[in-house]
Amino acid sequence: MLLLALDTATPAVTVALHDGTDVIASSSQVDARRHGELLLPAVDRVLTDTGTKLDAVTGIVVGIGPGPYTGLRVGLMTADTFGLALGVPVHGVCTLDGLAYATDMEGPFVVATDARRKEVYWARYDDSRTRVTDPAVDRPADIAGQVEGLPAVGGGALLYPDTFPVAHEPEHVSAAALARLAVERLDKGEELPPARPLYLRRPDAQVPKNYKVVTPK
Repeated sequence: MLLLALDTATPAVTVALHDGTDVIASSSQVDARRHGELLLPAVDRVLTDTGTKLDAVTGIVVGIGPGPYTGLRVGLMTADTFGLALGVPVHGVCTLDGLAYATDMEGPFVVATDARRKEVYWARYDDSRTRVTDPAVDRPADIAGQVEGLPAVGGGALLYPDTFPVAHEPEHVSAAALARLAVERLDKGEELPPARPLYLRRPDAQVPKNYKVVTPK
């Protein structure tokens, strides 16, 4: 097994290579506006660091969000392209699950990432491996009662201390955590979700409703 993992659902552009035993290389850069510029060089970096050719990869792991439309689709389209070119499976992993797994926390807690528009993507967990609610997008004040008293992790939690007063690192997901979680689930015979995006809402860009026709009659 040689899995290439990547995620662009948060401001982090993160890539890792897992050999079936553990992560052998990883790269993470935080820049919410340059996912498209940074992702492929990061892939090249982890392959070069390990002397690995891309065609040696046996599977792709990609964070499926939830995340903002523009950033999230960069990772998913790249993963799909690699999968098709190499003829290997592409496995999806919820980005919030990757953040939860990286904490190794015990007991109930919340993962929250920045959804912009003064909202967060969030879910509740019983422990670092067990999500108990579907991912959702809400204004922090609207979910205060549901998360009251629970520790929280992620960039969304750090942004809104009134709702998440006990907030912890990590701020962003790492592909290393995604890869380890995916391998653990695959080893147990679990079926991972397809690499389809969890947008949870429509993109910011919309086609104007009353645009003018400029082509000649």
